Amino acid sequence: MSGFQQTRVLLGAKLRQLREQSQLNGKEMAERLGWPPSKVSRLENARQTATEEDVVVWGRAVSAAPGTQDELISMARTALEHQNSWRQRYTTGISSAQEDMRDLEARTTHIRAFEPGLIMGLLQTAEFARHIFSGAHRAYGGVDDVHDAVRVRMLRQEILYDPSRTFQFIVPEAVLRYRVVPVEVLRGQLDRLLAVTSLTNVEFGVIPFDAQLPHAFLNPFWIYNDSLVGVATKTKELVLRETEDIAFYIQAFEELRKVACFREDARQVIMRIIQDLSHATEE
Repeated sequence: MSGFQQTRVLLGAKLRQLREQSQLNGKEMAERLGWPPSKVSRLENARQTATEEDVVVWGRAVSAAPGTQDELISMARTALEHQNSWRQRYTTGISSAQEDMRDLEARTTHIRAFEPGLIMGLLQTAEFARHIFSGAHRAYGGVDDVHDAVRVRMLRQEILYDPSRTFQFIVPEAVLRYRVVPVEVLRGQLDRLLAVTSLTNVEFGVIPFDAQLPHAFLNPFWIYNDSLVGVATKTKELVLRETEDIAFYIQAFEELRKVACFREDARQVIMRIIQDLSHATEE
């Protein structure tokens, strides 16, 4: 068992112990926290990584002593630090990582994302996601739970239809053309993007090939509200919370937004690519 998973198991056991000492069952604990019962189960059984926020509210719900609360926070921080490695994260399965993402997104009302190499997960079709997850499993190993990971990713997308949330996505035109999946899967994915661009709370931008770029594309990044930034590299994800770092990525996003096209202009780019794919398969 990896150090990451061992820490997560110990933390889950500690959370369960505190709940049981308060004579609460899982359903009662979920009601007290305002969570779905499945989240309580996932945290206690080490299928999801508890955040600092999770353990703080858990500790309050069971009236944990200050020293116990500090211990929980320390364990959560240790687990999250280890989890930043993609290989460590996927050791227990891709679906577990997807549950962590779903939980983070549930606490976020404004998401901004830039992806220079891949269509973002919140917009992927099931088949597109299946190919991507299969590739990740081959690269990083771990439990083969691609089917469950696809299911959770599709559940994550339900938040797109919540009008109280705002989403801003930007990709370079090349991302929509990359053959990371079979052509027929890519064509279905582009059809999905045409539908998403019609949602009033979703802003989907495409940076055309002929746009003058404000800076070179390096890594994908996601901004959650104005409080956290996730920056992905090939081996790990950086989680940035410093005000200066967050401001830097917000500025970078706005610079990209100025050169991207949206709404009807973005749809025109997507439809042009669909036509190009049709011609390519006919030849």
